[in-house]
Amino acid sequence: MYKLLIVDDEQKIREVIKEYSQFNGYETQEAQDGMEAVALCRENDYDLIIMDVMMPKLDGFSACKEIRKFKDIPVIMLSARGEEYDKLFGFELGVDDYVVKPFSPKELMARVNAVLSRHRTTDSSVGEDTLDFEGLSINIPARSVSVDGKKVELTPKEYDLLFYLVQNKNRALSRDKLLSDIWGYDFFGDDRTIDTHIKNLRNNLGKYRNFIVTLRGVGYKFEA
Repeated sequence: MYKLLIVDDEQKIREVIKEYSQFNGYETQEAQDGMEAVALCRENDYDLIIMDVMMPKLDGFSACKEIRKFKDIPVIMLSARGEEYDKLFGFELGVDDYVVKPFSPKELMARVNAVLSRHRTTDSSVGEDTLDFEGLSINIPARSVSVDGKKVELTPKEYDLLFYLVQNKNRALSRDKLLSDIWGYDFFGDDRTIDTHIKNLRNNLGKYRNFIVTLRGVGYKFEA
């Protein structure tokens, strides 16, 4: 059974999400602010976090950033603010989806199912060997990347993007294909989401950044 962490400072919203989550067969635990969420993640394992952005003590973005330091857990952000800047900032942090309040609980559950399905597919499709490209080493089972022997920290989405590019080495991949295959068909982002993640990924790869080749007017490919 999947275990969800529901983080929101409004009790009624937590109760609604909890009710629909349990109806869909998920186990749930609740936190009322970002600091409590971080503490719970240190002590427990969760399959997915549903987290509000605007909360007292520690906001959702900051809590997500802190959790990413020690655990790789899919995150769906909730926010009353639907500005593009907020969404892009969330995706730069590596969140898996962004839902604007007020929201449909049924739609939220559909997004939860989609995110969990994508992560389950990614985890089950990985091989057992480490992939080496000169000084770039990708340990797929551990979801870790090293540059010249030094481990670099990637967000979950940056890792998914790198692995997908490597898996399709030397193949031209359009931005639309990357969005649909990595973020899912129900994702409402645009090309800038891909470009932002590629930029961050290249920065993390250091001198091996050129392994990710830009195909003008098309998209990207991994070439090493």
